[in-house]
Amino acid sequence: MSSETRGPLRNGNPRGDPHAAPRCGAHTRAGGACRQPAMPNGRCRLHGGRSTGPRTCAGRAAVAAAQTKHGNYSAEARAFGVAIDTMLRGSVIFRR
Repeated sequence: MSSETRGPLRNGNPRGDPHAAPRCGAHTRAGGACRQPAMPNGRCRLHGGRSTGPRTCAGRAAVAAAQTKHGNYSAEARAFGVAIDTMLRGSVIFRR
């Protein structure tokens, strides 16, 4: 079978023999190497991680704003929890 008759590969790999595509090679939990075809960065779509996360302060703020659902883990809520813990530890309830 010639390389013209075979379809394109996923993840940016060139047309041609899929068995000749470069492999990911990341260490798997089973101890072997990943055998998926690699993207241009050298890793597969599962191990390569296309996103490196937000790089700018504005990007980080946008992610933080998008992921804030209830505020239970905000700085104010944590400070309030620490204050309550400190107050209760000094009370008679928690003394042994």
